[in-house]
Amino acid sequence: MALRITKAVIPAAGLGTRFLPATKAMPKEMLPVVDKPAIQYVVEEAVDAGLTDVLLITGRNKTALENHFDRMTELEATLEEKGDVDRLKKVEYSNDLADVHYVRQGDPRGLGHAVLRAKAHVGNQAFAVLLGDDLIDARDVLLSRMISEAKKRGASVVALLEVDPSVAHLYGVATVEATDVDDVVRITGLVEKPAKGTAPSNLAIIGRYVLQPEVFEVLETTEPGKGNEIQLTDALLTMAEGDIAGGVFGLIFRGRRYDTGDRVDYIKAIVQLAVDREDLGPELRPWLKEFSANLD
Repeated sequence: MALRITKAVIPAAGLGTRFLPATKAMPKEMLPVVDKPAIQYVVEEAVDAGLTDVLLITGRNKTALENHFDRMTELEATLEEKGDVDRLKKVEYSNDLADVHYVRQGDPRGLGHAVLRAKAHVGNQAFAVLLGDDLIDARDVLLSRMISEAKKRGASVVALLEVDPSVAHLYGVATVEATDVDDVVRITGLVEKPAKGTAPSNLAIIGRYVLQPEVFEVLETTEPGKGNEIQLTDALLTMAEGDIAGGVFGLIFRGRRYDTGDRVDYIKAIVQLAVDREDLGPELRPWLKEFSANLD
């Protein structure tokens, strides 16, 4: 029987401390990127790849996430009365975007622990994990390719990005060997945020994974690692070294990725996405050129 992959897991329990005070009362996943909250881009990516069963791993003060993907009848009625059809469609779109479920993480014990909270919902199926700090341009193929490779190889697949060696210590970094496909590699080693200057390569894991269900058993016995948290990277290393459930492969992504993980990169992401919009770009691009020309 063909491997079925229908479910996406999106960890969204973080406190968003880098964006305080904006995230004091609002989840960081609800911060707007142009005119949509960051979380909607991620759910749309999952849906575009054929994953319409979405589980959000949440925590305290995250009810805004549930509200966003639910009906808001008063707002919809007001827009309908005004005849504001375009905005009404945008509001209704998120209501029916996916079959969205929620589970609380409780104590923030790391990404591995967050993924483990999805075990009961996912069951014995391969599934995708999407992190909200990385937004992948909808014009570039990533998740659907990862799903295809996972099915083809019967293995777990992570997304890799070639980064400048000077910043490799900020990521989980992979040691790899070539396969029969140019941009697909077999992962032989992984280290989470290596000490500066010690990274084994410049291939960094970014926030997209397609995982075999055996990862849950591995996570249940994975001891806390970097930051005294249960690291998904450590569990994947165990699977790679032990060739568990087909091992772990990496897909090297060379498309457009927008990092919303810190304030400067978040602003860059907004600008990058806005200038390509048909409704915003024509007015924004000449203004940016004039603005940049006057910078010291």
